[in-house]
Amino acid sequence: MRKAPLLILPAVLWLAACQPQVPAEDATASPEPAVPMAEGVEATDTTAPGEIHNIVSTTATATLAPTEGNEVAGRLQFAIVDGGIRVTGEVTGLAPGSEHGFHVHETGDCSAPDGSSAGGHFNPASTAHGRVGEGEHHAGDSDNIVANDQGVATVDTLLRGATLGDGESTEVIGRGVIVHADPDDYATQPTGNAGARLACGVIVGT
Repeated sequence: MRKAPLLILPAVLWLAACQPQVPAEDATASPEPAVPMAEGVEATDTTAPGEIHNIVSTTATATLAPTEGNEVAGRLQFAIVDGGIRVTGEVTGLAPGSEHGFHVHETGDCSAPDGSSAGGHFNPASTAHGRVGEGEHHAGDSDNIVANDQGVATVDTLLRGATLGDGESTEVIGRGVIVHADPDDYATQPTGNAGARLACGVIVGT
């Protein structure tokens, strides 16, 4: 009866040989790093890793604040239309029935008390000053605005030669807007003899 263990041992070895073999894990293999999901991106987003979507503004606004010693203020909207950029809004604090030069200027800086920090007219093409639709003019040139009996001017004018939201040299976002004390004569170089600066604002993309 003492020979029974010798008969069992070959059977155990045979059963072990028949079990499926699981390949050993390679300890030297580097685990594949998980790619973190960008904040705000849904799981269905098919954007390739590292791809950047360029989002541009197609509208903009400017808030006009009075220069030193003045009370002129306003709010303007800028939008792309066929043929240029339409500027709409209201300017308040003007003398009743008065007419004023209204231009986009080179620099979006209204820090100087007299608004001079906004620089000259926005003129990326280096053209002569004039009137929109009547020959050569600056990209920042616009028709005069006229106040009603309450000293409020309703703005609805067009910029030609300027662009909005494309980042080109003709881009108006980041530029300044000036309301002048006198009407633009559309002829005197380089400012139209529009006089002092009553209000200044910076164009900001929305």
